[in-house]
Amino acid sequence: MNDIGLGCTDFTIAVYIGNKPNMPEYQQLTHISPLTSGEINAINQACGNGWRKVFNVYAKLLYALDKKNFLYSEVAPTWQKYRDSFLLQPHSQTALLFSPPLISTAKESLHIICGKTYVKHLLATGQLVANLIWLDEEFAIDKTQNLVVCPYFDYRQLSNIKIEKLANLLKNIKIQ
Repeated sequence: MNDIGLGCTDFTIAVYIGNKPNMPEYQQLTHISPLTSGEINAINQACGNGWRKVFNVYAKLLYALDKKNFLYSEVAPTWQKYRDSFLLQPHSQTALLFSPPLISTAKESLHIICGKTYVKHLLATGQLVANLIWLDEEFAIDKTQNLVVCPYFDYRQLSNIKIEKLANLLKNIKIQ
């Protein structure tokens, strides 16, 4: 089994999500496919506001990360420019994965699972083995696997305050 989704195969941050854009080209993916310039906008146009929120929250999170350890904010002046020019593209070191986490074979990277419902499904079906410590109703962590569970990447579920909380959780994980 291999990682399936969008982004860079050499990722340092992987976000796992339980759905894919409802476009034919993404339904049969068998690997990680880097996005091209303008592809996020095309997904937003075809699939609506839900995917716009996912990409926006992902870019906002990268911009909220500790600047000493993560250089995402160094390559573009705003999170919007980063989203449009770098997010999930070749050499971005970011991935949005539709496959279950392959953490045991993963390299030095952080793993973020979007949504309590999705992580419960992964655990119940044996697609994820983790020693999650629930910090509250929405966030869980397994430091040994560099894994964090957070609310779904949507403004209502993962507000700016919660993005900051997630960034602080990631700051406290030391990549092995």
